[in-house]
Amino acid sequence: MIPSAIKNKQLLSFIYDGYSRTVEPHTYGVDTKGHPALRAYQVGGGSDSGEFTGWKIFHVTEMRNLASTPTHFSGPRQGYKRGDKAFAVIHAQL
Repeated sequence: MIPSAIKNKQLLSFIYDGYSRTVEPHTYGVDTKGHPALRAYQVGGGSDSGEFTGWKIFHVTEMRNLASTPTHFSGPRQGYKRGDKAFAVIHAQL
């Protein structure tokens, strides 16, 4: 689901750390610590940090109720870096 959302530029929604999140997915793979992960730009929802929008990395195993939405985004956000160095393996990226 995550790779197709990246390819189709579809927003994803899920629960993470008890907060509903809506994100623009940009990079999916395995981070340098071995976790399946998603680099995304959060556009809605909550956060423990109090930062409700911005760049974040989410561990896929901690996402709950993951779903793609019918809403699309136009393309990479400012600050996006293809070949993200936080990932040891990249399965999908914009």
